[in-house]
Amino acid sequence: MRGAVIHAPGDIRLETLDDPKIIHPTDAIIRTAVTCVCGSDLWPYRGVEPTEQPHPMGHEYVGFVEEVGPEVTAVKPGQFVVGSFATSDNTCANCRNGFQANCLNREFMSTCQADYVRIPNAQGTLVATDDVPDERFWPGLLAVSDVMGTGWWAADAAEVRPGSTAVVVGDGAVGLCAIIAAKELGAERIIAMSRHEPRQKLARAFGATDIVTERGDDGVAQVREMTGGIGADSVLECVGTAEAMRQALHSTRPGGNVGFVGVPHDVAIDGQELFFSHVGLRGGPAPVRRYLPDLIDRVLTGAIDPGQVFDLTLPLDQVAEGYKAMDQRRAIKALLRP
Repeated sequence: MRGAVIHAPGDIRLETLDDPKIIHPTDAIIRTAVTCVCGSDLWPYRGVEPTEQPHPMGHEYVGFVEEVGPEVTAVKPGQFVVGSFATSDNTCANCRNGFQANCLNREFMSTCQADYVRIPNAQGTLVATDDVPDERFWPGLLAVSDVMGTGWWAADAAEVRPGSTAVVVGDGAVGLCAIIAAKELGAERIIAMSRHEPRQKLARAFGATDIVTERGDDGVAQVREMTGGIGADSVLECVGTAEAMRQALHSTRPGGNVGFVGVPHDVAIDGQELFFSHVGLRGGPAPVRRYLPDLIDRVLTGAIDPGQVFDLTLPLDQVAEGYKAMDQRRAIKALLRP
């Protein structure tokens, strides 16, 4: 099969790889319908995370079940399935508590920019749709496997409530999906932090009521001015940089909450400052599996359309261009068709 492999910063190649095989009785093999490039894939692409040796890439996927291990009964060959970037048995104590991304048997997906993918913990990870969805829904369902699920977790962790004010820090695919989540959870005012006009337009289409272009202390000052001087009820941090986390914490009112879902890079939090702020802080890898049935239904019924974050569609053999376009901010998110 064909699969994307990173060799060094800026060096993504589509190569011929061994077809995946059932290794464990809880595995499944899927034929990829669509996959994509994630903003977090840009960390190694840019050299922020080291690439010590060539390895496959990709953790977002939807597709058709080709084969299942003997212990997999939840899905069967031929079904269209949606999964998560973090696999889970969905039965351990952490899973039962709703934190499948911390399953005791968790494996992170990392081979999904390919024709075929082995899914560990398939019994607990994969959710089949009732029928094969029309292709127009595939981008939205693909978004559910990570960025929409992660955006939903940001809003959930930040405790967005009906009538509340939410701020979204980050205008990438996760941040834009977080706007959808905040609106669906009832936020009355949604302030999107964005400097890029195409992303601002999509943010407003998704439900943002206000746009703040300033960053850092200037961005915080704008949010405070818009919220009676105290800050927002909920702030959704969807970047992962020190600046974004600082902006998120300082934009939150006392008693409010930050949901942080950007993978942290060089982020350090001052304990004294957090202690006296009365700001709640929760985040981490999104428990996408918890949300899958609900989000799949919202996509298929037309309640939400997170697939709009894909503003570039390429064949899989142009995966390198997908990375380049996102790195250069010529695209929000690149969808890949095998």
